[in-house]
Amino acid sequence: MPFTDWLGEQLRQLPRLEKSMVRETYKGYVLWGHAIAQQADILTPERYAGGGTVTRDHKLISASGVLDLFNSEDDAQQAGLAWARAWVDTHG
Repeated sequence: MPFTDWLGEQLRQLPRLEKSMVRETYKGYVLWGHAIAQQADILTPERYAGGGTVTRDHKLISASGVLDLFNSEDDAQQAGLAWARAWVDTHG
């Protein structure tokens, strides 16, 4: 199973979490920026955990884990992509 299919399946198995990903091709790699909604309780504003993933030829190359919490879904995704670009620039 290609990594992207596997990743999508893993994310689908987290039904209580609101999640999203953006994809970008960079220097022959496919990069993913992830945002997963986080909310401690009903009185706190929703925030997003951001992370990045680097793939090539449908294989996982590297993943960041949670980079930080962000106030917007887009900020979380962009932080993940920035991490992935930096990984490629350093290791690719």
